[in-house]
Amino acid sequence: MEFIDPALLSYCESITSPEDTLLKKITRETQAKVLMPRMISGHLQGKMLELFVKMTQPKTILEIGTYTGYSGICLARGLKPGGKLITLDINDELETMVREFFEESGLANQIDYRLGNAREIIPMLEGPFEFVFIDADKFFYSEYFDLVIDKVPKGGIILADNVLWSGKILVEEGQKVDKDTQAILDFNQKVQDDPRVENILLPIRDGVLMARKL
Repeated sequence: MEFIDPALLSYCESITSPEDTLLKKITRETQAKVLMPRMISGHLQGKMLELFVKMTQPKTILEIGTYTGYSGICLARGLKPGGKLITLDINDELETMVREFFEESGLANQIDYRLGNAREIIPMLEGPFEFVFIDADKFFYSEYFDLVIDKVPKGGIILADNVLWSGKILVEEGQKVDKDTQAILDFNQKVQDDPRVENILLPIRDGVLMARKL
């Protein structure tokens, strides 16, 4: 997942505003108690999300994929007073842990944490969402995009995580591609070809695709 040299990554983190006690706790408990802990956003990406939100000042954020709450807290920290984060996840086994982290963050009153299938929940949400962060089942990325694009106003931002997919998107001719890799390839090209957005793929962590609604 990490493409940058470890020494360079360490340097980047040293020149990034540090994680506080709560974010370090979430990372530690995720690594100790949860399967596939590398799915956590982590220091650099978390601060990036927080700063992006502070710069764009959205009224409402939609996060698709809560996991253990690290990214949600970073997103919510960037909200202006009265702003709201709606975060969706299908894994109810993490609910108690996540709600405790949200309470500890002091931002629980601005976070609407919903459990269930995002593909069923999103059509019921009114929006608008000035900021969307997609970080859930990679196979459904294109569907998530289709579900949210009309709920994002002009100038709104959609971010999608893991779009470099640990380098698997670099496919050689004749190479067999698994379904998740193909889904990411299809999603990346879909966004690239969509005239409703302007976009950039950032090689941060496992790749973040940013699209701005025109």
